[in-house]
Amino acid sequence: MVYASIKKIPEGYSEGIFNRNKYRITKQIFNNGKSFKIYAKDLKGNDFISLNYYITENKDLLKPCEMEESKVIDFLENVKIAL
Repeated sequence: MVYASIKKIPEGYSEGIFNRNKYRITKQIFNNGKSFKIYAKDLKGNDFISLNYYITENKDLLKPCEMEESKVIDFLENVKIAL
């Protein structure tokens, strides 16, 4: 489910709505699509989301940066990308 949520976020810059707040989102893709870096910042507040995601032979790894994994998953599953 996490990978599918990451895939819905476009590469580069985008904006999304999460918990009624607008976020700027940056997504970078590395290693021929095997790893991702996502950083999202609340445009009106201090909240942010930061994570790395790695696809390996054995399993996929979600690595939140200085926050709870549950916060990252909540954001990925519930952010609405503004096209």
